[in-house]
Amino acid sequence: MTSTRPPLPLLIAAAAGALVASVPLVYLLVRAGEIGLDTFADVLVRPRTAELLVSSLGLALAVCATTLVLGVASAWILATVRLPGHRWWWVLTALPLAVPSYVAAFGWLSTVPGWSGFVPAWFVLSAVCVPYVALPVGAALRRADADLALVARSLGRGRWASWRTGVLPQVTPAAGAGTLLVALYVLSDFGAVALLRFPVFTFAIQRQYGSFVGRDNAVVLALVLVALALAVVGLERWVRGRGERRRIGSGTGRPLSPVAVAPVPTLSCVAVLLLAPVVAIGVPVVALFRRLAQGTARALDPADLLDATVSTMTVAAGGAALALVLAVPIGVLAARHRGVVVDAVEAGGFSGHALPGIVVALSLVYLSLRVVPSLYQGMIVLMFAYAVLFLPKAIGATRTSVGQVPPALTEVARSLGRPPVAAHRAVTWPLATPGIAAGGLLVMLTAMKELPATLLLRPTGTDTLATEIWSRTSSAAYGAASWYALALLLVAAVPAFWLSRPVTWDGPR
Repeated sequence: MTSTRPPLPLLIAAAAGALVASVPLVYLLVRAGEIGLDTFADVLVRPRTAELLVSSLGLALAVCATTLVLGVASAWILATVRLPGHRWWWVLTALPLAVPSYVAAFGWLSTVPGWSGFVPAWFVLSAVCVPYVALPVGAALRRADADLALVARSLGRGRWASWRTGVLPQVTPAAGAGTLLVALYVLSDFGAVALLRFPVFTFAIQRQYGSFVGRDNAVVLALVLVALALAVVGLERWVRGRGERRRIGSGTGRPLSPVAVAPVPTLSCVAVLLLAPVVAIGVPVVALFRRLAQGTARALDPADLLDATVSTMTVAAGGAALALVLAVPIGVLAARHRGVVVDAVEAGGFSGHALPGIVVALSLVYLSLRVVPSLYQGMIVLMFAYAVLFLPKAIGATRTSVGQVPPALTEVARSLGRPPVAAHRAVTWPLATPGIAAGGLLVMLTAMKELPATLLLRPTGTDTLATEIWSRTSSAAYGAASWYALALLLVAAVPAFWLSRPVTWDGPR
């Protein structure tokens, strides 16, 4: 990361992306100005608001701690232990990304009727969020320099101490970026906490927006949630610090090499790797098939299933493409420069992710009706909502990928006579593109599962797999909903599979 002043075109492009991402926040501020200070103060001092704050923070901290431990452990096992079918273990680690939180919660509720509260919410969300940490840390471990650990061993440190001081600092930025995504995901999740009846901000906001008299209260609670999200972003930046570690010696670093271990440790490693997939995929899939075996009074229409599948893939791909357009300038700016302006731009890019989908959707309904009425209830508005909601995933991938490319390489290209843009195009982008593309796939995967904004913004007559699942479960047609849930798992498994590939893009094994 450099301390030089960022180029003006980059700063303008990044600020424009952050401004677009801040549209829902601007809407909330406008609505807040119409409410008045008395309502603000009344809502903020209520005991219920304090309870929601404790519940939301407690759930986010518990899930972050769990996913950080399991994610780093899974990535370390896959990077350093020689397991049979090594590539497929990476795929299995990524597959929980394909499971919507509400589908996992539905599966566990079918298995354990009446299960509700903090423990099941923590249990389900931790399982579906482990890949957010495991995949970026695994990618960082593949690029880590093992020579630093060998130097520490030569100085008399043990195996664990040498790994902690030589390798762990190289993957800390990736672990921090992944944990940040987990925290924002938990703060903004609605489906799982609603099904499992655990009261957090998103659940309360959704209920308040459902009643006409409670919408002012919902605006205040949503602003508190945005403040929490911005605090999380600021904390992650503080932890990340200013000290990226890059190799400065000559030559190339020695990559970590998987080694064989005894049978008992191997079984322990397999148990760690299976924990999240079994909880997030195994039990819910078994529950879905059990529902199908029980039959349903509402027959499946294959044409409706196909239409919902095509709509899901189309709108998710469009939202991912738009998110990348907005995220790349912000990610590059955050990776290469520091300062108050840079911090503000990055925070603006993350502001929409902590908002419940219904808040983002209502802000875009307001904007489209006031500014471009012809876009109301169109695919473009829904794609825009996906881009705003999941922009941090693309920003984090871009920032991490660009940040791991040593600036010295670009300086060498410039010393050979290439202008700045050409130097970055020749050096930075070939190395960073795989990680940026993975961020786009992550946005697409998450957009496929999004529910509240899709319910409100989808064009009339257009349904996605997520809305079909919700409509059928709402009418107690659980057997019919199972077909759509299984289709969503299969469709989402495709980008989840490709997300597991960046850590093995060095060629077939």
